[in-house]
Amino acid sequence: MTETIQSKRGGSRPGAGRKKGSSVYGETTKAIRVPESMVPEVKSMLSFRKQFFENSSDIYFPSVTPSHVEIPLFSGKVAAGFPSPADDYIEKTLDLNDLLIQKPAATFFVRAEGESMLGAGIHPNDILVVDRSIEAVVGKVVICALNGELTVKRLKSIGSEIVLGAENPAYSDITVQEEIDLVIWGVVTNVIHSL
Repeated sequence: MTETIQSKRGGSRPGAGRKKGSSVYGETTKAIRVPESMVPEVKSMLSFRKQFFENSSDIYFPSVTPSHVEIPLFSGKVAAGFPSPADDYIEKTLDLNDLLIQKPAATFFVRAEGESMLGAGIHPNDILVVDRSIEAVVGKVVICALNGELTVKRLKSIGSEIVLGAENPAYSDITVQEEIDLVIWGVVTNVIHSL
């Protein structure tokens, strides 16, 4: 004869378990299987996101599963003159995810503050789209941690020195000395600016 014994342990209990959004990433997590060759890359990406989540309320990441929204793209260009009735033709559609985010796993957004980059078209409260997979070379606008503080500057070099250049004559360039801790986090690819 088989007898079923019911344990007083386990099972669903109200209020038990992790609270929704309480992970170190600020959202629910899910266990997945990853090819062994990709483990270091995935761990690096997760560590990077965790560091961002803990250190700033102005850093955002694109959705891992973004919605696809096609917006009409008119074939005519906008001029400051009189509109042409022939320009009402929709040539194609545009998805902003496709336009702004080339590599979602390597992309993050950060809100700009200050006026040191006005000449580059970066204003206070603009949202910067940053890609970590792009090599930071001279001439690129980069997000970097300078002695632990985030900043956005144009990467320059003078001789063998690295210079973080401001795009506003009211601000000085920063020459990176040996005692300065510099970590480049990514290259700015786009600026989202509200009018």
